[in-house]
Amino acid sequence: MSPSPASAVLHSFAPIESPQARVLILGSMPGAASLAAARYYAHPQNRFWPIMGELIGAGPELDYEQRLQALRAAGIALWDVLAQCEREGSLDAAIRDDTAVANDFAGFLARHPRVRTLLFNGAKAEQSFRRFVLKPLARPDLRLLRLPSTSPANASQRPQMKVAAWREALSEAGVAVRGA
Repeated sequence: MSPSPASAVLHSFAPIESPQARVLILGSMPGAASLAAARYYAHPQNRFWPIMGELIGAGPELDYEQRLQALRAAGIALWDVLAQCEREGSLDAAIRDDTAVANDFAGFLARHPRVRTLLFNGAKAEQSFRRFVLKPLARPDLRLLRLPSTSPANASQRPQMKVAAWREALSEAGVAVRGA
């Protein structure tokens, strides 16, 4: 008996990385729209790319590869905490923690020794990192900061408050941001 689509194992993407990366932005697991498009933050209502456009010039008006290049040029890497999990739908709350497998952060950080700041795109990314990665990673030198989720499911916070929080965090991490 094969699993139903609702219980299918989901797999995250390879990281967006560069040798100059100083900051790693982490989501939990790509949503359905992103998985279908094979692109980070592909849902049209997700605020990630508009925020990155305002802060570093990596906005949705650029094609996807140009956005990724702008992230790399700014010293930003992008990945997800989970390598795989089971989830029905796109909401982080639907991720089944008993099926979650974390990405290889020890390997990533060994390849990117300049990364000292991890920014979590929402609570689930931070919770998953702390639960599945932090203790075995044993890296007290890392700065960990949860930011407001850019997901359309997080509509309780005004867009400009999200931009301000992301601006402050990126600026403190040494990323040259507009309006800082």
